[in-house]
Amino acid sequence: MAKFNPKFSITNTIANNLLEIERIKEGIKYLPINPKLLSSLRETAKIATIHYSTQIEGNRLTKEEVKELLKSKKVVSNTGRIRDEKEIKGYYVAIDYVEKLAKSKSPISENDIKHIHALVVGGGSSRVKNSEYREGQNVITDSLTGNIVYMPPEAKDVKPMMEEFVKWINLVNDIPVPIKASIIHYQFVTIHPYYDGNGRTARLLTTLALYKGGYDLKGIYSLEEYYAKDLQGYYDAITIGESHNYYLGREDADITKWIEYFINGMLMAFKSVYNKAKEQENTKDEIKVLRELDSKQRQILSLFTMQKFITTKDIAEFFKFSPRSARLLALDWVNQGFIISKGEGKQRKYKLNDKYENIL
Repeated sequence: MAKFNPKFSITNTIANNLLEIERIKEGIKYLPINPKLLSSLRETAKIATIHYSTQIEGNRLTKEEVKELLKSKKVVSNTGRIRDEKEIKGYYVAIDYVEKLAKSKSPISENDIKHIHALVVGGGSSRVKNSEYREGQNVITDSLTGNIVYMPPEAKDVKPMMEEFVKWINLVNDIPVPIKASIIHYQFVTIHPYYDGNGRTARLLTTLALYKGGYDLKGIYSLEEYYAKDLQGYYDAITIGESHNYYLGREDADITKWIEYFINGMLMAFKSVYNKAKEQENTKDEIKVLRELDSKQRQILSLFTMQKFITTKDIAEFFKFSPRSARLLALDWVNQGFIISKGEGKQRKYKLNDKYENIL
C-alpha cells in the first residue's frame, strides 16, 4: 500500500482565511465570557452539532426535538422513526467520548476511531464493542436515480489504508491544524471503512483533531451547520476526481477544492460564535472582575460551574499538569486570593473566593 501523501496547494483564499481564523481564535480566547453564558453557548453548539450532523445523513428530528430528547431521554419524535432518536443518542455519547479523548495527551489511534464509530451506531449505549472494518464493498448510490455516486476502496485495502492514515495523522505536524483537520475529514470518507456511519464518524474525528490542535474555541462552535445548510455544496466539494471509482482518479487527486471549502466553513463558524459571544457580553462589573484574572484562572472557572470544590488532582487533570505543578499553582492562587483552601493534607480542597463565586 502506497504511503498516504495528500496533494493540495495553499491558495491565497486559504491563506487569508487561515489568518482570519487565527485572529478570531485569539479574540475569543481573551473575550471575558461569564462561565454561565459559556456553559449555555457550549450546550447550544453541542445540540446544533448533533442535529445538523445527523440531519446530513437523513435524520428527521428537528433541533427542538433533539434538545428535548437529550433533556428528557424520552421518545419525542413525531416521525414514527425510533432509529432517528437512537442516532441522536449515539452521537451524543460519541461527542462526550471525543471530548475526553481531546484532553488526553495520547495520539489518536485506530482503536479510538473504532470506538467512536461504535458509539455513533450504538443507539446511545456507552458500553459498546469497537467496530470492525467492513468486509465487503460499500457502493454509495443516489437515492433518487440509483446511479453510483462513489465506489470506495475494496475491503482488502481498507485496513492497510487506515493504518497508513492514522500513522499520517500522528506524524505530520508541518501543516496548519485546520488544513490537517480538513484532510482527515476527506480521507476518512474516501476510505469509507464502514457500511454505515462514515460521515458522522468523519465529522467527529475532524472535531477531535481540531480540539487536540488547540482549536476547540471553548467548545462553542459547530461546523456541521455549515455543511447541512448547503448540503449540495458539501457533496460537490468532497467529490474529487473524474470517476466515481476510487481507483480511477480519486486516489491521486488534488484536494485543494475541498480544503478551500472546509477552511471557509471553519471561518464562518468562528465568526458566528464570536459575534454571538460579543452580543451577549457580561455586564461592566462582571467584565471588570473577569479581566483581573489570568487565562488559566478564567479557564478553571468552567470547572467551578460544575462543582463547588476542586482538588489539586482536578487541576492537574484539567490542565494536563504534573501533581507538583498543580500544587504550586493552587498555592499561588490561594496567595492571590483567587481561591480559598479548606481542610488539610489529602483532604485539602479549594473553593472560589466569594468575589468570583458570585459571578457563577
